[in-house]
Amino acid sequence: MGQTTKKNEQEKLLEQVHKKVSEIAANIERTQIADYVLLMNSPIRLIWTNLIAGISRGVGIAIGFTIFASTILYLLQALNVLNLPIIGDYIADIVKHVQYQLEGRRTY
Repeated sequence: MGQTTKKNEQEKLLEQVHKKVSEIAANIERTQIADYVLLMNSPIRLIWTNLIAGISRGVGIAIGFTIFASTILYLLQALNVLNLPIIGDYIADIVKHVQYQLEGRRTY
């Protein structure tokens, strides 16, 4: 009788260990650690991946800044049309400087 209860306890413990190991394996698979380890073991692939990612970020930043700056300039020109007394002259100077720069002239 003592042997069967001991065996049942061992089986329950083994089931618990199996369940935990299965959970850990599922978590590892979900976090894709194997892909990360494979990437870290291949320096050329790592460099290539980072190079492509850097180029993509640079192009994205350039496009984003261009859209942002053109939107700001458009809003400044719209405010300039309103002829606000104090702000209008300041905005006109900014727009004039930007237009000179776009045309390739210096405003020194």
